[in-house]
Amino acid sequence: MTDLKTRLADHVRTDARTLIDLSHRIHAHPELGFEEVRASAWVADTLAAAGLAVTRPACDLPTAFTATIGSGALHVGICAEYDALPGIGHACGHNIIAASAVGAARALAPLVDTLGITLTVFGTPAEEVGDAGGKILMIERGAFDGVHVAMMIHPGPYDVVTPNLIASSTFDVHYAGKAAHASAFPELGVNAGDALTIAQTAIGLLRQHIRPTDRVHGIVTNGGDAPNIVPAHTAGRFTVRAANLEDLQQLQPRIHRCFEAGAIATGASLRTEGGAAPYAEVVHDLELAAFYRRNAEALGRQFMDSGPFVERAAASTDMGNVSRRIPSIHPMIGIDSFPAVNHQPDFAAHCITAAADQALIDGAIAMAWTVVDLATNAATRQRLFG
Repeated sequence: MTDLKTRLADHVRTDARTLIDLSHRIHAHPELGFEEVRASAWVADTLAAAGLAVTRPACDLPTAFTATIGSGALHVGICAEYDALPGIGHACGHNIIAASAVGAARALAPLVDTLGITLTVFGTPAEEVGDAGGKILMIERGAFDGVHVAMMIHPGPYDVVTPNLIASSTFDVHYAGKAAHASAFPELGVNAGDALTIAQTAIGLLRQHIRPTDRVHGIVTNGGDAPNIVPAHTAGRFTVRAANLEDLQQLQPRIHRCFEAGAIATGASLRTEGGAAPYAEVVHDLELAAFYRRNAEALGRQFMDSGPFVERAAASTDMGNVSRRIPSIHPMIGIDSFPAVNHQPDFAAHCITAAADQALIDGAIAMAWTVVDLATNAATRQRLFG
């Protein structure tokens, strides 16, 4: 096993220029969810060059793909993400996620028969959309059928082996009222802007009465057309989060009633879109996480285990939906960015630094080594098959 791990590490390090170039290219050309035409092609092409059989598009999603090699009984999946955020580009480091997945897979490719595995890289678009993300749609359409274990790494300010990744639902709200001159004939209007204001006020008051682990946040995407016109149409996009899907199902109706209150108070009509395919919480497989931690520590990574930063830094991902179906890990790998944190422009700038490049190399090696551990441990193989 030591020899296998040495070969894998040597392969990734020899491949470093290719992987770093891929990461920087994706970073320089940010694409939003379901629009990642270039990024998905670059990732798939780099895997195909290593002998993986690429299927694209996959699951009727133009920017999704699968790349598979081997025929072993144990089927290992590595997830690659490559979508960016509106306005701030790769401020969540998906360029690093994609490149590290490619690095692990290219190193493992010559060893799949030795390890007795089938290896698939899943190109999963649109993780940032917040509802019906790429992984959810790929699960529904059968891409993960027969896969025994899944993994990925995600950049952050620090290394965290089991980050707090909670359930979430994102949806749009639309109010329709009636336009009128806001000064001369306001009594003839139905103010859709007031409806949205009332809803946000109700949500603010509700916060006192929800769990400390719950989250509600959103933006106004349409606030009206002009200050002298009573707004006939307003809209917003909101995200509701809770520790798990079960808590989320309890919280969502309470939030929706706040939006209903805005409609009732003003006489505007309410329409909601989305929110039917929420992100589940990530269920970390603790045995696999322990494998990953030992491997990452062997590369010199140091982990944050607890404290306010780790405990309150709750985020969400459609990898949670994978983890509720398949034993999975989703560790954070540090890029030495703090005080810059995910979803800040400064974090995007950090995602192509020397520290970020080292993180993608370390992440690729640590994932590849973790595959060796789970593939060569008889008890683990048996559990995963079970």
